[in-house]
Amino acid sequence: MVTYTMTSSLYFITFGMGASPFTNIEAVKVFCQNMCVSILLNYFYIFSFFGSCLVFAGQLEQNRYHSIFCCKIPSAEYLDRKPVWFQTVMSDGHQQTSHHETNPYQHHFIQHFLREHYNEWITNIYVKPFVVILYLIYASFSFMGCLQISDRANIIHLLASDSPSVSYAMVQQKYFSNYSPVIGFYIYEPLEYWNSSVQEDIRRLCSGFTAVSWVEQYYQFLKVSNISANNKSDFISVLQSSFLKKPEFQHFRNDIIFSKAGDENNIIASRLYLVARTSRDKQKEVIEVLEKLRPLSLSKSIRFIVFNPSFVFMDHYGLSVTVPVLIAGVGVLLVLILTFFLVIHPLGNFWLILSVTSIELGVLGLMTLWNVDMDCISILCLIYTLNFAIDHCAPLLYTFVLATEHTRTQCIKSSLQEHGTAILQNVTSFLIGLVPLLFVPSNLTFTLFKCLLLTGGCTLLHCFVILPVFLTFFPPSKKHHKKKKRAKRKEREEIECIEIQENPDHVTTV
Repeated sequence: MVTYTMTSSLYFITFGMGASPFTNIEAVKVFCQNMCVSILLNYFYIFSFFGSCLVFAGQLEQNRYHSIFCCKIPSAEYLDRKPVWFQTVMSDGHQQTSHHETNPYQHHFIQHFLREHYNEWITNIYVKPFVVILYLIYASFSFMGCLQISDRANIIHLLASDSPSVSYAMVQQKYFSNYSPVIGFYIYEPLEYWNSSVQEDIRRLCSGFTAVSWVEQYYQFLKVSNISANNKSDFISVLQSSFLKKPEFQHFRNDIIFSKAGDENNIIASRLYLVARTSRDKQKEVIEVLEKLRPLSLSKSIRFIVFNPSFVFMDHYGLSVTVPVLIAGVGVLLVLILTFFLVIHPLGNFWLILSVTSIELGVLGLMTLWNVDMDCISILCLIYTLNFAIDHCAPLLYTFVLATEHTRTQCIKSSLQEHGTAILQNVTSFLIGLVPLLFVPSNLTFTLFKCLLLTGGCTLLHCFVILPVFLTFFPPSKKHHKKKKRAKRKEREEIECIEIQENPDHVTTV
């Protein structure tokens, strides 16, 4: 329960940061809130009900009761006289022999492979230079990927891979990428459209856009027809009786909302359509247009709203990429600082900080090189990478730090022999569990697969290749263990000599 409490605490802290107000992506916040509740419920379930079940099962096993039927297990002589199916159902699984293996786990084929072959190979002096070169390549690509992080995310990646919207978006980006989406410009309060200052304000707001505007068309109509509409009654009367009844302007009827108060008509709302001319980097320019238009809607005399359905995604990708990355980085530092209060040895925590930082930066850089966008899924995976790396690196590092063998090589061999099988089994089952994600027709799910694959791969690389080699070069030193053992051996030999001299008749007993 001590190790399980530490693990649950780390998960709760990291996902708690994701659920905090500092997170600017709502999907991440909701997911992290649910994860925090799940971690708490799971912890109390393990601590209470599941622990009680283990105690009850242990009592049944100790008293030779069946774990399912709760009845006394028959003797071996009685089972030998029964059919095979009865022996299979009622047997407790233990061979009734006098010889029992002290540690049957030692004969597992993965344990045997690590002990007899891999440990000797990875600590070979001729292999270590290649591992150092491999890590330099890994660090170079990670650093290169981290430098290329940007908000170049594509909206297509948020759609299902077999969606017709993907085909539309690809064609639109290929042939009409020089134009922004059609922006709805909604004026939601009564205006004096016949006033020249209001007309000038509308023209100023629409400058720089290709506008599909009933206002502009109506002004042109009045100018061509040589009609004067300088007051409210003339403006609305000509608009309803002449302009909107012409076939070429009838499509503007849905863009103007009239209200009637007695004998007087008013325009309470209207809408225009704007299209911006953009360059190749359309997404960035549209985000800049949004950032300019929205403050104007609050500061100008004309109250309006600009909207397009794609703005939902533009808002998401308009968020600064540095903010979620900084949150993930702060989370790493905070969790690792808090682990100082939970660790056995400070030097082990120092190595854990280096290992987790290397894995986190590696996943971040490599997923950028793999064209993974900085969306809610990738941010969640970065948060999860922290916990995954700590879970697998911490046991290996602390066992190495606390080992009492004569050399670092022997200590890392002992650590791999003790934890290597469990780490390999866990990461392998984790990676196998990702395979079904390949068959889900969703780009977000494929992003999840890429990020988690990099998480498992980088963690496995550090646990089995990088750490076993680098720990043989750098501290902690194991020389003090030699001195302690020699001092104990010398002290024991001196005491034995004294005993032998004082008790010459009991030399054999000593």
